[in-house]
Amino acid sequence: MIAFNEKSSITLIGMSGAGKSTLAPLLAEKLGWEWVDTDHIIEAYYGQPLQDIVDRFGVPEFRRIEESILASFGAIRTVVSTGGSVVYGPAAMERFKALGPVVYLKISRETCLKRVGCGQGRGLAIGEGQTVESLYEERQPLYSKYADFTVRTDNKSPRKSAEAIKGWLDSLSGEIKE
Repeated sequence: MIAFNEKSSITLIGMSGAGKSTLAPLLAEKLGWEWVDTDHIIEAYYGQPLQDIVDRFGVPEFRRIEESILASFGAIRTVVSTGGSVVYGPAAMERFKALGPVVYLKISRETCLKRVGCGQGRGLAIGEGQTVESLYEERQPLYSKYADFTVRTDNKSPRKSAEAIKGWLDSLSGEIKE
């Protein structure tokens, strides 16, 4: 059973372009909670934009850095918007699962390509010679593995997606009302 109460956090995972940064503040408002974007935590730690950090260290080292920083993350009553690569770090994902439900914002490959393009300047942790399409395929099983709930965000508005998540959260034991 998924633990959800006033000491929980909710973590949003999914591909770049799935709406994590858009949905987090909307869901937080519905819950009367705060929200945080983990990319901003990493940027604050290094004092640089995410793309510069990825470029400086390379993808494998960036993933290690991301996992190291986020494996000790802690918050309550917070909606957490993660970077799409967070699912490569088992320690970080175990930490988020311990904090509360993990929600996978799922989009189709076509929607991802339309919204993200080649990923230029987005801080996308994409390997040398890898395409956004192959990255999408590689990550799908990881998102599914860690998700407690999945919502399609390419076929509904951000507000409707937030309502769907809130409805699911309300159905859990230890229900939190607005």
